[in-house]
This record gives sequence, C-alpha cells and structure tokens, in this order.
Amino acid sequence: MVTLFERILAAHKGIRPDVPVTTLQRSAFLSREAQCDVWLKAEHLMPTGSFKVRGSANKIRTLGEAARSGVVTASTGNHGLGVARAGALAGVGVTVYVSNTAVPSKMAAIEALGAKLVVVDGSPLDSEIEARRHSELQGQPYVAPYNDLDTMAGQGTLGVELVEQAPDLDAVFLCVGGGGLAGGVGTALKALSPKTRLVGVWPAASRCMLDSLNAGHIVETPEYDTLSDGSAGAVEPGSVTFPVCQEVIDETVTVSEDEIALGMRKIAEGERWMIEGSAGVAVAGLLQTAERYRGKKVAVVLCGRNVSVETFLAAMARAAN
Repeated sequence: MVTLFERILAAHKGIRPDVPVTTLQRSAFLSREAQCDVWLKAEHLMPTGSFKVRGSANKIRTLGEAARSGVVTASTGNHGLGVARAGALAGVGVTVYVSNTAVPSKMAAIEALGAKLVVVDGSPLDSEIEARRHSELQGQPYVAPYNDLDTMAGQGTLGVELVEQAPDLDAVFLCVGGGGLAGGVGTALKALSPKTRLVGVWPAASRCMLDSLNAGHIVETPEYDTLSDGSAGAVEPGSVTFPVCQEVIDETVTVSEDEIALGMRKIAEGERWMIEGSAGVAVAGLLQTAERYRGKKVAVVLCGRNVSVETFLAAMARAAN
C-alpha cells in the first residue's frame, strides 16, 4: 500500500509547474513582536490566493481519464477556486457546490474560472453532502476539500517545501479546518524533520476537529460566525484526516475573533499584505504562545489572502478597538 508520505513526495513532483513553490520569507516585524525568528510561508500569493490549489491539482492529476466526464466538489470558497483552476488547466469540467453563507466575492471568482456554481441553502456540510449525492447520481468523481488522501497529499507538498527552504525550523503554525492541510504538512514534517513541532490553531468559534481530537472521535460541535470563513464547518464523519491529525499535531491553540483580527492587522502593518481570517488565525496562535518560542525559529503558514476588501476593513476596524 502506498503511504501518505509517498503520495506527498509524488505530488511534490507531479503538480509542477502548474502549482508554483511559494516563498518563505523572514518577517522582521513579527520577529520583533514575538521575540523569535519568524518566517512566513506565503500561500496567499498562490494563483488563486490560497494553498488549496495544491490538493486540487494533485487530485485531478491522479484521477487522469476518470476526470474527463467532469468533477464535482463542495467548498466554502478557496477549495472551489483551486478545483476550478485545476480543471481549467486540465480541460476538465467542474461543478462547485457552496453554502449560501460563502463569501460572494469567492463565489464570483469560482464562476470567473469557468466552473458551474450551485448554491445550497444550508451549512458547508449540507453543501458537501449535496455535492456527494450529485457526484454519485451523475457518475462524476468527487474532489473532496479535505477528506481524501490525494487531496491531503497535495497539501502536504507545502511541508516538503518548508523543510527544503528551512530545515532548522523549531515549529510551524497553521490554521486547522477539516485537517487536510494539517495532516499533509504534519506527515511531511514527521518524515523529513521530526524535531519540528506542528502547532494547530483554531478559531474558538469553529473548532470541530479540535473537539474531536479531544474526544478521541469525530463529534458535532456548534459553529459560530468567524472571520476564519476558510476553515469553518464541521468535519465529515469518517474523515481520513482525523487519524492523521491525531498523529501529527503536537500542540493545539484556540484564538478569539479579536485575536484573529489583530493577527490580520499585524501582517497588514508589517508586511503590507491583506490576508484572510484563516491566515490571521495562524498569526494569532503564534502571538498567543510566543513566550514558549522565544529565541526559536518558527514558520507561520499564511494560507490565503482576503478577496473581500469590505471583510478586511471590518477586521481592521475590529482590531483597532
């Protein structure tokens, strides 16, 4: 059986050149703030503005001819953008199911890439269930946002890049939603740089995977509005990401909405980047736990950029109060 790490290594080669290697650059501003050596993994500079292009490209690559009839997916925005782009590059038709709570600008961007958009009245999990039902009825492959080994392997290429760019990292901070990014990156780190700790960070308003990890099995958790819309939503029952996250996440942190807004503001002030809430979650996790990492070298995954100026300005106003 092919291991997840072997899938990650294959993806690391297979998704090029469609998916670029993102930069890892030092933040003098955050290094002063946190009193440690802070490096930023700039996933927000990906073609669609988030790391999701990795898993999407790898899944469609591994589907091969099976994808020619078209593929179906569900998304809160970033994953849908990634699949739409991967489909356009591969000549594959894409249908994206989204919740009516998805950010309008992300929905418009998905359609602009040529994908068919279907809006479901309900939660992100409702749109996921409906997408899977359509996939089965139409006989079209489903490209999971996180609950798929090939998708997770694509996200894991970020971890390989981190080790190639900075083999001496003490810790990596990233936002956790369904666990695809954490599971993939953590698997790469455990194989290539086991001394590097993976710190998973959650918004307190949306912490299904964290509560599931604490319970030892996937549980339902109330979801509340959060600036981190990219990581919001429940974890699908039986998700393959859950046991992987159990093995690879070394430390867990929860942050408030005010801390997320402040994290977004710190990046805007120090780096002049307009990141989205899920990226602000990772920054907030570092700032909250900085004392434990004084003098250490850490990376923060800026997993996406903010495509809505209105949302970004609202977060900046919140951080100023």
